[in-house]
Amino acid sequence: MKASCRVTDVMSSARRSRITPEREAELHGAVLDLLREVGYEALTMDAVAARTKSSKATLYRQWGSKPELVARALRCTQPVSLREIDTGTLRGDFAMMVECSDDAQMAKDTALMRGLAHAVHESPELHRALRDLLVDPEINGLQAMLRRAVERGEIRPDCPALEFVPHMLIGAFIALPLIEDRSVDRAFLGQFIDAVVFPALGV
Repeated sequence: MKASCRVTDVMSSARRSRITPEREAELHGAVLDLLREVGYEALTMDAVAARTKSSKATLYRQWGSKPELVARALRCTQPVSLREIDTGTLRGDFAMMVECSDDAQMAKDTALMRGLAHAVHESPELHRALRDLLVDPEINGLQAMLRRAVERGEIRPDCPALEFVPHMLIGAFIALPLIEDRSVDRAFLGQFIDAVVFPALGV
């Protein structure tokens, strides 16, 4: 895991200012390792504290709750935020998104999200944390990318597929493991965008 994990908002940055980015990345890595070993339900703050030689008080002060800690750990596996991509063209933006993706990390993330599927349905707090910290920021970044494409004239403003691009991309990540028993990789993602997303947008 990269030590340069981004802090996504000022309030969270202030709250977590007592630990270094390297230590934060170490803690996130330990959380993900424990998730793979025991699953979300059996994951405890006591176990995280023991694994990372931290106190529970420190963990709660820095992250507030187990759902938030898990969501932030997953978010920090992302190599780049979609909000940071702006190449000047939609095709360039999507190409950079694919280029910045990591096959091994996507496989790990797919396995983790599959393991969290049941927990999400059972825990509204986890569902909310994943939405707020992981899903919504990327959807917002994608929508900003699409708005710029509309403003440049690459996509018609009335294109009916515009509102469904997040559904298409998220659907691909869910469907491929179910249909072909494999995780999304850069080759598949690039082919899917070229064959499905761009034609739907008229690009």
